[in-house]
Amino acid sequence: MTNISYRKKSIFFWILAFFLTIALAGYQRMTGPTYPVSGTVSIADTTVTYELIRSHGGEGDAQVAIPVPENKNIHGSFAFRRYKSYDAWDTIPMQNTGDTLIAFIPHQPPAGKVQYNILLHHNTKTVALKEKPVIIRFKGAVPASVLIPHILLMFLAMLFSMRTGFEALIKGKRTYLYTIITIITLTIGGLILGPVIQKYAFGQLWTGWPVSNDLTDNKTLIAFIFWIIAFIVQFRNRNRKGWALVASLILLIVYMIPHSVLGSEIDYRKQEEQRTEQTNE
Repeated sequence: MTNISYRKKSIFFWILAFFLTIALAGYQRMTGPTYPVSGTVSIADTTVTYELIRSHGGEGDAQVAIPVPENKNIHGSFAFRRYKSYDAWDTIPMQNTGDTLIAFIPHQPPAGKVQYNILLHHNTKTVALKEKPVIIRFKGAVPASVLIPHILLMFLAMLFSMRTGFEALIKGKRTYLYTIITIITLTIGGLILGPVIQKYAFGQLWTGWPVSNDLTDNKTLIAFIFWIIAFIVQFRNRNRKGWALVASLILLIVYMIPHSVLGSEIDYRKQEEQRTEQTNE
């Protein structure tokens, strides 16, 4: 191919890779188990729009606020219990500030979860915001100095991965270079900063194989292995670009898996059972 033809294709593939990466990042975030649940319910001849959080970082209780019309006499109650526990459901009235109903979800240690639902009341009518309880996971605070580079590098890893795949498809001369850049960004963003964030948020550096089954850690490791194979194959023979395409597809599949699925969580039932066993000994 001529230089002009290659340059045009390169620009097109960069633009395509960029917008596909943006779309994938949005899809991954919105389909993950920590993305807020939103919707509407009808009560007192009005429509109430709500957003229920599913993740809380740092100290203190997690606040849920539901805006309601001030003159409709709508009240709320908050039902909750720890997730994966033998706790009984507890239901308490929500604070009413006039145009907002507020509830506070009791703070949990990192990786602790609470399932909750909110009920709206008007006269004798009661409406639950969700049919099934929403689950929120608590985590430690992650410094922006770690979180922002992680997000940026993981975005770049996907961008260069996709661009490498396109380059391999046209047997372009920069496949090997883009492979190296993909590995560097994936290594720093996913295998170095990723565990650091995990440590801040949940107290453990690594919760994937063979330690545990955290899907985020495992899928990053799998993608990294395929990219290393692609690098080794091209290092030996620059014309063998097929593995770069395979590695690009693997990382694409990885990004299609919602973030934080099968993530760290506390099983309060096991803790209670262990305490019971120790008491009976």
